[in-house]
Amino acid sequence: MSTRGKVRKAVIPVAGRGVRMLPATKSYPKEMFPILGTPVLQYVVEEAVRSGITDILMIIGKRKNAIMDYFNRDFELENHLAQKGKDDLLKEIERISNLANIYFTYQKESKGLGDAVSYAEEFVGNEPFALLLGDNIFYSKTPCTAQLISIFDRYQVSVIMVEKVPEFKVSRYGIIKGRKIGERLFEIEDLVEKPSLEEAPSNFAIGGRYILTPDIFSCIRRTPPGRGGEVQITDALRLLNRKLGYITEGKRYDIGDKLDYLKAQIELGLKREEFRDELREYLESLCKNVCSEE
Repeated sequence: MSTRGKVRKAVIPVAGRGVRMLPATKSYPKEMFPILGTPVLQYVVEEAVRSGITDILMIIGKRKNAIMDYFNRDFELENHLAQKGKDDLLKEIERISNLANIYFTYQKESKGLGDAVSYAEEFVGNEPFALLLGDNIFYSKTPCTAQLISIFDRYQVSVIMVEKVPEFKVSRYGIIKGRKIGERLFEIEDLVEKPSLEEAPSNFAIGGRYILTPDIFSCIRRTPPGRGGEVQITDALRLLNRKLGYITEGKRYDIGDKLDYLKAQIELGLKREEFRDELREYLESLCKNVCSEE
């Protein structure tokens, strides 16, 4: 299968149940949780767009219709804003609907991330594509996906974003076994999905961004279901002939984790000029009061 060509398509799976964020996710997608008034998923889409992506397929599941509603045009709302003279809000609402060519398909059953990605085969065709998890956002000068695309352009093989994680988090992620071939680059020899610390070949974890060749789809078909009857993308990636791991610059926030979600609100708030001074003053005052109470 040909892998040459510009990466212009992205796949964003948003069909997961969001168990770690219950009870809020019982009726509302975690990908739509707001950070500073903007849904997490919009940050992901904007990262893809800033990386040169023009076409996006979202793979959705039950109770995820709010995602479709958000990215589709709402003519009634647009008309209401126009009549009220709320031009700034109108421009923002129209901008959201025009970020990229966004398509949707349903994952029929919740059978794992690998199964979800398999629904994108027709959309992808023979082109390389970006895979972005919808509950991970990055703060970086150069978009995380763009960094991976630059590595793909150089080597023309699948590239996986990796990051060093503390030992107590190893069992939460897919972990790579790799040989370092550059300052930030690994030749991946194997991957293990959520190993125990004793079983883990390293503490470099897969971080929710991938540039994949279309060969991944045949690998998914050859991957048997694992724990819970789910097909894991990590297991399918093991079957690729060659893949690289790249430590991207920037910081990742896992919005599927309650503490990380809280940290993202605070840290990204401090990076916003309109909130920075007042929020910093509040946090300093809060810390002083808490310390004085101890």
